[in-house]
Amino acid sequence: MSVRVFAPAKINLTLRVGRPRADGLHPLQSVVAFAADAGDYVEATPAEHLSLRITGTFAEGLAADESNLVLRAARTLADAAGKPAKAAITLEKNLPVASGIGGGSADAAATLQALNQVWGIGWSAPQLAALGAQLGADVPVFFSSQRAALMTGIGEICEPFEAPEFDAVLVNPLTHLPTPEVYRRFDQMQLGSVLAGVERNWTTREAALNAIAAAGNDLFAPARVLAPVLDEMASLLRARPQVQYVGLSGSGATMFGLCNDRAGAESAANEMKRLRPAWWVQPARLGGA
Repeated sequence: MSVRVFAPAKINLTLRVGRPRADGLHPLQSVVAFAADAGDYVEATPAEHLSLRITGTFAEGLAADESNLVLRAARTLADAAGKPAKAAITLEKNLPVASGIGGGSADAAATLQALNQVWGIGWSAPQLAALGAQLGADVPVFFSSQRAALMTGIGEICEPFEAPEFDAVLVNPLTHLPTPEVYRRFDQMQLGSVLAGVERNWTTREAALNAIAAAGNDLFAPARVLAPVLDEMASLLRARPQVQYVGLSGSGATMFGLCNDRAGAESAANEMKRLRPAWWVQPARLGGA
């Protein structure tokens, strides 16, 4: 039996970040939406030993060894369930690496889901999410919803969130922007929000857009210092008449433009590809309750 699981891009529609706690980690509040049509794929098949093959647009440079989160997820599940770690895994890497859209965490979650079936473990989503937390703080969110979710704590606390669907254009300049460096600059700039409650009733697009604009992304300020190309990206996206709002996802360097409809997202994507052919550009359908 072969099982293939979609690993969607995760877009931080909002991201509020507090000052670091005593343990050095940052509390956060983030409404995230998952892309229905932009992501990686993980396929697992029974085998005599554990192996990983990487294909796709962004396969180059990714190590298919024990440093890869996919193999770590496989071994973590095997150990926890008392199963031999035997499977042939293929990761189809379609998302840019380290791009602020949860690619590695999504791949780990998809691996747990695929092997849960292949190995006949039969664990529930909450059980897999709890195991996923051992691999990364934002792995559990991929089990809370495939549409939208609210992340709190350091990202490990997740719950479904009601939000309208958005058509969007995703843009990444293929610039390396390490998350730890963004957080270090965030602390150096003495930034940090007071995390209050989150409005839960995004029942209309207008309400959602207003809430997204009001919250923004607290990591944009330090990220744009480290990667000035973000200002260029934001300017180009805002100049597209189809784009209603522009934001940064996670610590970057992916930016998203929320559009009026699918045709607008595709039109904006085509224009961005024409203007910056070396960048990664992808229209996507985000979220929905």
